[in-house]
Amino acid sequence: MLQAVPKHMAAPQSDIASEVLYSTCADIIVDYLKQLDVDTVFGVPGGAIEPFFNALARSERNGGPRLVVARHEAGAAFMADGYYRETGKIGVVCSTTGPGATNLLTGVSSALADEVPMLVITAQTPLPKFGKRALQESSCTAIDTVGMFRHCTQFNTLVSHHEQLESKLVSAFMAAHRVPNGPVHISIPSDILRAPAKARTRIHADLLVHDFSMSDESAIQKLNEKLARVDTIAMFIGNGAGGASRQIMEFAELTNAAFVTGPMGKSWVDETHPQYRGVYGFAGHDSARQLFQSDDVDLIIAVGAALSELGTGGWKNELLNTKLVHIDSSVEHFTRSPMANLHVFGNIDTIFERLIENVKTARSWGRKWMTIPGRNHEKNLLGTYATLNDPKKCVSDAVPVKPQRLMTYLSQNLPADTRVFVDAGNGWAWATHYLALSNNTGNYRLAMGYGSMAWAIGAAIGSGLGNREAPTLCIVGDGSYLMSAQEITVAAQQLLPVVFLVLNDAAMGMVMHGQKLGDQESIGWELNQVNYAAMAESMGIDGVVIEHPRQLHTLDFEELFRKQGPTLIDVRIDRDEVPPMADRVKGLAENGSATPGG
Repeated sequence: MLQAVPKHMAAPQSDIASEVLYSTCADIIVDYLKQLDVDTVFGVPGGAIEPFFNALARSERNGGPRLVVARHEAGAAFMADGYYRETGKIGVVCSTTGPGATNLLTGVSSALADEVPMLVITAQTPLPKFGKRALQESSCTAIDTVGMFRHCTQFNTLVSHHEQLESKLVSAFMAAHRVPNGPVHISIPSDILRAPAKARTRIHADLLVHDFSMSDESAIQKLNEKLARVDTIAMFIGNGAGGASRQIMEFAELTNAAFVTGPMGKSWVDETHPQYRGVYGFAGHDSARQLFQSDDVDLIIAVGAALSELGTGGWKNELLNTKLVHIDSSVEHFTRSPMANLHVFGNIDTIFERLIENVKTARSWGRKWMTIPGRNHEKNLLGTYATLNDPKKCVSDAVPVKPQRLMTYLSQNLPADTRVFVDAGNGWAWATHYLALSNNTGNYRLAMGYGSMAWAIGAAIGSGLGNREAPTLCIVGDGSYLMSAQEITVAAQQLLPVVFLVLNDAAMGMVMHGQKLGDQESIGWELNQVNYAAMAESMGIDGVVIEHPRQLHTLDFEELFRKQGPTLIDVRIDRDEVPPMADRVKGLAENGSATPGG
């Protein structure tokens, strides 16, 4: 049964059986979230959304889902994104009508591009006010927000009658978890949110998030036959491989396959593994490119790979060629690998369980596969077998701090289970190339699909709220931080020990270097000098300034992650250091595009 509500909202006992209670339509939404084990909703208040906030207030008093208020709706959406990445439960974000809804668009678009399931609830003015130019009206006859969300969601609807709500809510949950996952949007007039509604029987919540995808057994058999005919395998692991990371690594070890990742696929591998050859694509390693360029490669297997521009270095044919087998749970991803000799569709973990069974049988008969050798057979300073640019700068004590030195320090000193969120901009390049982690359970997190600046700030907070015990680090450039610095006060209000590390070079570094590398006009990249530690302290948050590499060793991350509140580390980095992004700039020039943002 749904939760009881205040007595003045209960139906007369003569109308219905005594065991059935009434609640508002807003309470129905909250009860669904409770049954899905969602404990946090992110949003910003406003008049039209108040009935939903009222339901959340009643819920929190009874131990159910609660509200966390962001400082901007885009930040709230990023928090919902981070909450999903940590918990695996759908992120939920809400806003009022009009500008509240339009402020959400960037965060929702980012979720669509990165295939993050998210329930987006926006309010509307009451139905009788539609078409009358009410304050913040966003109906189809005014600023049509439902029309706007049509282009950045997988399901998008206006609830125009209270009896539509439950069926549309169910449809939304199921659409959010359809492969590929993504955001869904329900816009609800405030009078419908406030309307009384009968309690319903309890649902089977697991059916709303069930993955209905199946495995193509004939394609798996064809792949097994290919494996029997080759001696060497190279693997490309994408961000969609997460649910099968254990099985993929077992397969790689059984077949001695050398493997690389895309920039986001780093999250699912142990970068210290001897068969690892680094990152392929944006800010990647020469050792990864050398793997695919080798004449010794018999078969390339791409797993869970959306095959985006940044993940493939601009869709280079050294990866995308007729040697390729593409394994994925999303049919949509196959549209970018038409040159492959085989597509294998289905649950990736199931596919690899089948492959492992076959490989083990073959090995019992004496079958062996060879590892394609890398040119660098020794571990680098980061403990990996990938080829680094400028390794001497990884140990430099020069001032300002070399970004290479900073990332090397983090690689060697962060707790193994740290959740690392890296924001768009130069941080992407420095972390992709120089930050190496051994954890392969998805703790390294980027949002490269849409490339939204300030995403990491909100996402780190949402993740921290999803798991308060997990150490959480946000790496963000000063340009991005200035866009959304106020969200750090949410971490303070919620007593979250999230560490925000600001790359302070008084520049939009990716813009500055992109213009130089692309021989463009130098314009629009310079920022004013800001003491971000002092800025944080003005908000009651501990701030630390790092001006010399030796000061890095004063940081005790274990202690910082145990605090009752956030910390901001203001690292003064050398903005003249050129990040490893030349291929990205070259690709922009070839396609006549502008310089990269962020």
